[in-house]
Amino acid sequence: MSNRSFSRFLGDSPGRVLIKLIFLSFVVGVLLSALNLHPLDLFDGLIGFIERLWNMGFEALGRLGSYFVLGALVVIPVWVVLRLLSLGRRD
Repeated sequence: MSNRSFSRFLGDSPGRVLIKLIFLSFVVGVLLSALNLHPLDLFDGLIGFIERLWNMGFEALGRLGSYFVLGALVVIPVWVVLRLLSLGRRD
């Protein structure tokens, strides 16, 4: 792969991309540390969630459905209000 196509793939020069990634990694690390979140704990939580869904079987489908309804109770009214507010802005 030529240097030009490599830069196109990365979106910028490799050095600049590396500096951006180092900076963002540091910022995200500070935020996660401030929130007392650790990547392995998050990964373990995700694996545990998937295992619980698998072990619950069809009961999991009902629980996922209740999560959907619970989220929809918040999302749909907010969406309707935002749509109604945007109607007044149209010319």
